[in-house]
Amino acid sequence: MSIALKNTTIDKYFGFLKRLDKNSKKRLIIKLTESLEVRDTKSFDLKSLYGAWEDTKTSDEIISEIKNSRVEKSAPIDL
Repeated sequence: MSIALKNTTIDKYFGFLKRLDKNSKKRLIIKLTESLEVRDTKSFDLKSLYGAWEDTKTSDEIISEIKNSRVEKSAPIDL
């Protein structure tokens, strides 16, 4: 996320920052310079998210399990 500043805002920041000692200014320059460097982002392979379903159950067992786990909406819920 980046924020664009107007010149007047930058001038206000500079008015405050110019009063810093040399060592603080150098550390600030280093931090700002590091923030400008382009970092390599990890490549993401979308193909890694999908694949064949792996299970020891047969398709009939899986279908039966899904059907048996269904809940009727008209049934009252006991709290």
